[in-house]
This record gives sequence, structure tokens and C-alpha cells, in this order.
Amino acid sequence: MLTATQFVATLCSALFTGAAIYVNLVEHPARMSCDTKIAATVWAPSYQRGAVMQASLAILSFMAGAAAWWFGGGFLWLVGAVLIGLVVPFTLVVVKPTTKQLLDPARDPASAETRRLLEQWGKLHAVRSGLSLAATLLYMDLLIRA
Repeated sequence: MLTATQFVATLCSALFTGAAIYVNLVEHPARMSCDTKIAATVWAPSYQRGAVMQASLAILSFMAGAAAWWFGGGFLWLVGAVLIGLVVPFTLVVVKPTTKQLLDPARDPASAETRRLLEQWGKLHAVRSGLSLAATLLYMDLLIRA
């Protein structure tokens, strides 16, 4: 059971990290190279589709990492679980207000304020990328040392 939970924790964290870093290094900069109206228009469906996938991966990785600790994998599995798990409250508390403003149907998608919010969202998303990368690297180090 320990090996299975370690595998699931690491796989889900790595998938989350890959997607998050792709968003920060490729997808979001590409859309931001367009005019603000296009960037905002493309951001909304991309966000909505990605949110479901990333939330699921973060929660699964957190649960599996905590289970790996519970099954005797060591305290550092819990640390990894907390790192990846932190993306969920960070998203709900810190990122959500910006997201909510961007998704407001009354928002002018071409406004300078919309552009500022999109830029802010990208910076906030980078925190999620960093937390997930730290968790993934820790999980992988633990697997290699085992």
C-alpha cells in the first residue's frame, strides 16, 4: 500500500506541476501577447477547463502523500503533501478574488483593468507552480532515496 500511495502522490504532483508550469511559461504569456480583449476571452474557458483538472490532481496528490506518511513512508511525505495541498487554499483565498473579477460578465474585456488583472493572475498562478514544483521534487527525491 505504501508504494502505491507514493506513486500516486508523485504522479499527480508531477502532472499538476507540468500543467502549472506550462501555463506560466507558455500558455499565459502567449495569450498576453494578444490584445487584452482576446487575452481575456481566451483566458476564461482555459481557466475553467484547467481548474477542474488541477484541483483534482492537487487533492489526489495531497491525499496520497498524507497516506504515504500514514503508512510509514516518513515525515517528509507529509511535508510534500502539505506543499501540494497548499495550492488549494491558496487558490481559494488568494487567487479566487482575481479570478472572480476576471469572470464577471459585466467586465469590459478590453479594459486596462482587465489587463492588470490578467497580469496579476499570472503572478499568483506562479506561486501555485512553485509550491507544486517543490512538492514534486521532494517526492521524487524521497523515491530515489528509497
